[in-house]
Amino acid sequence: MTLKRSTRRRLRDGTLYAVLAAVVLLVVLRANRDAISANFLDKDTWKELWPDIILTAAKNTVKYTVTAFAGGILLALVLALMKLSPLRLYRWLATAYIEFFRGLPALVVIIFMALGVPLAFGWIPPGGTIGAGIIALILVSGAYMAETLRAGIQAVPKGQHEAARSLGMNGLWTMVTVILPQAVRIVIPPLTNEFILLVKDTSLLAIVGMQANQVELTSFGQNGLTTYANASPLLAIALVYLVISIPATQLVAHLERRQQRASR
Repeated sequence: MTLKRSTRRRLRDGTLYAVLAAVVLLVVLRANRDAISANFLDKDTWKELWPDIILTAAKNTVKYTVTAFAGGILLALVLALMKLSPLRLYRWLATAYIEFFRGLPALVVIIFMALGVPLAFGWIPPGGTIGAGIIALILVSGAYMAETLRAGIQAVPKGQHEAARSLGMNGLWTMVTVILPQAVRIVIPPLTNEFILLVKDTSLLAIVGMQANQVELTSFGQNGLTTYANASPLLAIALVYLVISIPATQLVAHLERRQQRASR
């Protein structure tokens, strides 16, 4: 007997749901709920984390992210314009910079800026090791965002540029008032993705060490794990990271849907 296509689809979906339910049930039955509660949901530890987890750790995480993003996008704009320059030397320099910093792990750049630069040049960046780490994030994120901005600038129709020049605008004014606003609108979703990545990359700053009032979420969680000998701080900072990043991911999805509707 040959089953109808709709029947086969229902049987397939039912089988997949049954397998998923069996896996979830197996995990629940195998989990040691007492151990999980004692190690991740200790009430006394959660009380001790409040309010510093928000007023210090989360605030510093957002502050470091916004600073690195603002610096990175300014650097990216310069690099993108250099890469689109008619001068070959400028294009080479921008390409070399972008390829260099995109090829290095952000952690290596942070350690180099925080520890290598003071040793090699006797110069301590503003803000000490944290300032050096933020500069490293600016250098790395600028390399990634430069390619995003360059793609956005090139996506603006050439007719826009020609129309502005026909109105008597010079090249700089055309770029600032006509091309860049349209390019930024095009690349807002990928730039927002870069912002989300920076939120998570601030956790790398924990490697250079910091004072109590400088801790971001990951350092705060590590310190809590050591102080209370309990994993509750790690679960707490994970939830705060999600509170910060999920609205941003939803914003990206909204912007992408709006762009898709506008392009139809």
